[in-house]
Amino acid sequence: MEHSLALAQEIDFSMWGLFARATVTVKLVMLMLVASSIWSWGIIIQKLITYRKAKAEAATFDRSFWSGEPLDGLYEQLGAQPTGQSERIFAAGMTEWRRSHRQDGGLIAGAQARIDRSMDVAIAKESEDLQSGLSVLATVGSSAPFIGLFGTVWGIMTAFIEIAEQQNTNLAVVAPGIAEALMATGLGLLAAIPAVIFYNKLSADSDRIIGGYEAFADEFATILSRQLDS
Repeated sequence: MEHSLALAQEIDFSMWGLFARATVTVKLVMLMLVASSIWSWGIIIQKLITYRKAKAEAATFDRSFWSGEPLDGLYEQLGAQPTGQSERIFAAGMTEWRRSHRQDGGLIAGAQARIDRSMDVAIAKESEDLQSGLSVLATVGSSAPFIGLFGTVWGIMTAFIEIAEQQNTNLAVVAPGIAEALMATGLGLLAAIPAVIFYNKLSADSDRIIGGYEAFADEFATILSRQLDS
């Protein structure tokens, strides 16, 4: 018994030691999970920065839009291809508004519908950009625990095969294989938990930002509708 404990104490149970002793299959699983975790964190950090900028840009544009400045003046100031998300939605509506005027100053029939569609298309493009990458977080969050579990099952199976081959069940034989196997599950959870948490948070943030764009588009369409009716 004392000899078994001495052997167990001599084994390297650090993460690198467990990885180095693992089978090729378990190593591939671990590497896949580590890569998934790094990919997820890259998306998380990028989206947090993007959403913060989008909120700040929307707030700045709202102040300009409701400042009382004429819409034509604001449009000329921003140009036909502005950089901000809210600005692009506004520019899409204003561009179609100007295109809907005939040379005599009258409006082409169906102007309101075309303006609404133009802003809807602009919102759809911004929504796609905002939500890109979130599917990766959802995939990692749902699949990483099962990938880690596969690595654990494979590692435990290998450990039992080694026990049967050596016909020895002492701690020095059993512990390393079990520890290597459980490390795969731990890495799976390490990848999945942040992915799930931030997927829910970022999805909610994205929905709020897109909801703000849609509310602005409705308000802007109402303003243009009044001018059409007048």
